[in-house]
Amino acid sequence: MLIETEATPNPATLKFLPGRTVMDAGTRDFATPEEAEASPLAETLFGLGDVTGVFFGRDFVSVTVAPGVDWVHVKPDVLAVLLDHFSANMPLFRQGSAAGIAVPSADAAFTDNPEDADIVAQIRELIETRVRPAVANDGGDIVYRGFDQGKVYLQMQGACSGCPSSSATLKQGIEQLLKYYVPEVTEVRAV
Repeated sequence: MLIETEATPNPATLKFLPGRTVMDAGTRDFATPEEAEASPLAETLFGLGDVTGVFFGRDFVSVTVAPGVDWVHVKPDVLAVLLDHFSANMPLFRQGSAAGIAVPSADAAFTDNPEDADIVAQIRELIETRVRPAVANDGGDIVYRGFDQGKVYLQMQGACSGCPSSSATLKQGIEQLLKYYVPEVTEVRAV
C-alpha cells in the first residue's frame, strides 16, 4: 500500500492520501486528544506526542503538528500509523452509544431567520459546490454555521483551522464569491 502526502497552505499540516475512502460521508475534526478517543486512528496519531490535530476527509487524513515541530521527524511515524491502520482494514471509529454525543453550544447561537430561507439556501449551495471542494484540496473543510443580518458565519476545520492564510481565504475568496452571487451577504466571519 502506498500513502501519498501533499503539502497544505498550513505549514504545520500535511495531507495524507491512503488511496481509498476514509469517510463515506461528511468529515471529522479532532482538535484534542480527548476528542480523538472516538477513533483508534486519531488517538494513535495524537499518541505520537507532536500531533495537535487530526482531520478525516472523504479520501484523506490531515495531520497537524505543534508549532516548531519539524515534519522530517514526525512524518515517518505518521505514515507508519496510517499504513498499519489502513492495511489492516481497522475501523475508523470505536463502537459506542449516542450518550457521548453533544452539540457544542456555539452552534446553538446561530439560528437562521425563516425569512432568510432562500438566501441561506443559496449560501449553502455555493459552499457545498464551490467552496468545500476547494478547501478539501487543501486538507480541510468549511462548515456553514449561520446567517444573520448580512453576515455569514463559517467554521474552518482541518488544515484550514490554524492556517496562516485562512483569513485571506475567508475574506478575499469566500466573502467575494458569496457577495457576488448573493447580494444580501455583506461579510463573512470565522467562528
